[in-house]
Amino acid sequence: MRKLWCALLLLATALPAAGQGAVGPTLSLDDALSLAKANNPTYLQSGNGRRRADASLRTARGSFLPGASTNLNTGYRQGKPQFFQGVEFGSNSDLLSSNWGLNISAGLSASSFSTLKAARSNVMASESDVVSAEQNLRFAVTSQYFLVLEDQAQTRLQDTLVVFNRLQLDLARAKAGVGSATSLDVKRAEVALGTQQVAALRARNAAAVDLLRLFQSIGIAPQVNVQLTTIPPVTEPTFDLNQLLAMATQSNPTLKSLAARIEAARQNYNGARGQYIPSLNFSANIGGSSQQYTDQNYLVTQAQTQLASSQAQCYSSDSLRRGAGLPGLSYCGSYVLSSAQADQLRASNQNFPFKFVSNPYTLSLGLSLPLFNGFQREQTIESSAADQSDAEYYLKAQQLKLTADVQSAHVTLIADYQALKLQESNSVAAREALQLAEERYRVGLNSLVDLQQARSDYETAEAGRIYAIFEFHRAFAALESAVGRSLR
Repeated sequence: MRKLWCALLLLATALPAAGQGAVGPTLSLDDALSLAKANNPTYLQSGNGRRRADASLRTARGSFLPGASTNLNTGYRQGKPQFFQGVEFGSNSDLLSSNWGLNISAGLSASSFSTLKAARSNVMASESDVVSAEQNLRFAVTSQYFLVLEDQAQTRLQDTLVVFNRLQLDLARAKAGVGSATSLDVKRAEVALGTQQVAALRARNAAAVDLLRLFQSIGIAPQVNVQLTTIPPVTEPTFDLNQLLAMATQSNPTLKSLAARIEAARQNYNGARGQYIPSLNFSANIGGSSQQYTDQNYLVTQAQTQLASSQAQCYSSDSLRRGAGLPGLSYCGSYVLSSAQADQLRASNQNFPFKFVSNPYTLSLGLSLPLFNGFQREQTIESSAADQSDAEYYLKAQQLKLTADVQSAHVTLIADYQALKLQESNSVAAREALQLAEERYRVGLNSLVDLQQARSDYETAEAGRIYAIFEFHRAFAALESAVGRSLR
């Protein structure tokens, strides 16, 4: 029994130093938080909001830059004429064609400036969202870390009580052997031992399950035989509530995010009103085209046909002039296509695909203002105004919630500290009562029922003390989460 009392005293005094000198891999709270920031998928997902906000800001800035587009086309047309109102159009040779174009356009409106300011505000809001996600992750991992430590402490308590009940059973059998106890006492001790073994088994299972949940919240695969090493000291909270509220107002990332979103909603509203202001538009176009007949002699044939027609007209005019007694035309025989001219025409047909002829360039500048679009502008303005109002109301609600959260966390922390002090006193008294009951049972002044009741009272008091320690740490973490910064 002296060994048992030494174990009980060791459990009561060594809890704050749990994990020190442990064999195997260790995991401190800071290490757990660092691993969670690098691996927790929910936290990492919060960074995607920042990426989207950055892309929107880039787009808003790009609206002040001119846009450019280009095109390159090629085509083929069968050499077959078309008829329109009895008139023949087109050539009898297949035609290859290509063209290119470059268009530059720019626009400027009042809403462009508001969109840029709103995008900047959304970037600030997304940054605050990341900080808020980090605070939530810190609270979740810290709470689970302390829960595992509490489970492990409760497991050690249950294992110690198993040893105590086994010694009780041995003592009851010894007393029954000398006639100072009955077989009923032995059976009761056996039942108490079995019940305590079940409680110890369940405590170990709860510790193992909560450890798995800890690694899940961190975002990594479970590790074997990991020893948790961080238990902060328990100190009396002396925080000033007004200072906590001031720190929360300045540091809480949720409030910063909402304030930035209000500014973004305000700029969106200004941008919607900007639809009543004319917008400036500018565009410029340049390009070129080329075409080539697949029949290399097509242009030569066309030229020869035109020369023959001109020569026939010339001879006809010459006959008329001579019949009227006027001098004849001496140049009618010059309507002949030379070989050099024919070669030049064939060479001029070698344009496809990149020997372009420049098209006339165009420039345009104008102002535009929609006069009536079915009240769509009015709907956009009203919707933007409602979004701004919703954001302001939501910020006010969050400010009220923050005040209540900080106040309740502060009150809870103080109450948990006071409860811990009471539980420590209860545990000391219950341990002394158990020792006294064991001594009285040994000399026959107490029954086994009295001893078991004292053991149950000690178990309740010691389990309450362990729970109070880690409930205090969880309350401290809740206060830090509400304030939005570390308080240690």
